[in-house]
Amino acid sequence: MARRRTKKRTHPKSARKGAIGEQPLNAHLNSNKIPKSMVIRIGASEVGPSISRLVLDTRKMMEPHTAIRLKERKGNKLRDYTTMAGPLGVTQLLLFSRNSESGSTTLRIARCPRGPTLHFRIKKYSLCKDIRRSMKRPKTPTKEYLSPPLLVMNNFTTAPPSDHPTCTPHRPPPHEALIISMFQSLFPAISAQRTPISSIRRVLLLNRIPKASVKDLPEDERSASDYLIDLRHYMITTKPVGLSRAIRRLNAAERIISKSSSPAPRGKGVVPNLGKLEDISEYMLDPNAAATGYTSESEVEDDAEVEVLPGSSAAKNPTKRKCVTVSGGAEKRAVKLTEIGPRMTLELVKIEEGLADGKVLYHSFIKKSKKEERELDQRWQERLREKERRRKEQEENIRRKKGEKGKKNDDGGQDKDEDELIDYIKDQDDEMWDDENDDENEHEDGKGSDNEMDEDAD
Repeated sequence: MARRRTKKRTHPKSARKGAIGEQPLNAHLNSNKIPKSMVIRIGASEVGPSISRLVLDTRKMMEPHTAIRLKERKGNKLRDYTTMAGPLGVTQLLLFSRNSESGSTTLRIARCPRGPTLHFRIKKYSLCKDIRRSMKRPKTPTKEYLSPPLLVMNNFTTAPPSDHPTCTPHRPPPHEALIISMFQSLFPAISAQRTPISSIRRVLLLNRIPKASVKDLPEDERSASDYLIDLRHYMITTKPVGLSRAIRRLNAAERIISKSSSPAPRGKGVVPNLGKLEDISEYMLDPNAAATGYTSESEVEDDAEVEVLPGSSAAKNPTKRKCVTVSGGAEKRAVKLTEIGPRMTLELVKIEEGLADGKVLYHSFIKKSKKEERELDQRWQERLREKERRRKEQEENIRRKKGEKGKKNDDGGQDKDEDELIDYIKDQDDEMWDDENDDENEHEDGKGSDNEMDEDAD
């Protein structure tokens, strides 16, 4: 009896097999708990081609839970994206913008729907194509983008001195914990018991440069901010260790031949040339005897070696070639990181309470006294009360208009034009937003935001 055909184009391999090794990185999470992001250009035609390409590279880095095919228009405002973030389930917004006066590039990371927002200035960046050109043997990711990257944060927690005025002794300041939480919420959480190691194929490294090391940087990369962060994106490659080079090369050649439909390919590094040898034992004892010379004894294996426990996927596939194991049934594998980009150096400017607006919780360059902070809090409370009063007034006007319209309908009179009522409501709403913008400008003047760094972040 003929074997039943398996659909491969419309039924992916991950859907056909239920092995743990085939599950994605966030298989244990509910779809509602998976963070989703949107990487947006604010002012699509003004940021320039380099920033536009950086946005595309950042979307690739944030895959798979991001809007990879998002198209921005020149007329789109931030309010348009925040309105659609709720129905689409978007939890984070990454906003790229460029200051036309100073030419600096700004990255804002905002949490939907109510903030907070981290403002960063991009000191330096490199695109994915630039990194590939600088490498001798670049690698192109394929299936690595099917699962989110592993987030690694280094040197972010610093315990303040015991006499710090605003922090609990021997505990990090609150804004530092907020920064760590914002970065961690960009990607789904990992369960050490359920997440298969084989699904972790990329690493996103965030390294905070210590204050003492900033002076060693070039002049254009130095910063007065306490938070200067290096962002690096790597691809993970592993290979079994413990086997001789000759056997590893024969195994690699066998895999290439089995996958290729054409005859056995020839060339350096594919199939060893054993034509001048009398027996294969000569090659096994002395790999340099082959004419290809691909196994030089001068090559040193300096890759990190780790022990990986075999998963259930290997047990369900008995034909899979076994690797060298150590005590306890774990196999030894060499791990290597290959940078795939993009690369950015971020300088923290400030943290805002709301989504791209609101009270400033932390500023890297402007420091306020306790008295000034209390005055700003009072101004914000007055502003919130005024906003609530305007909202109630608008709701009352709408109810009154609807009541008048109902009375006219009951009396059989001429109905008021419905378009006039809609225009009236829109005018009231626009006046409210204009007043709030005026208040924002006054508030920024009161904070002393004439600093050039703050202008770039806004």
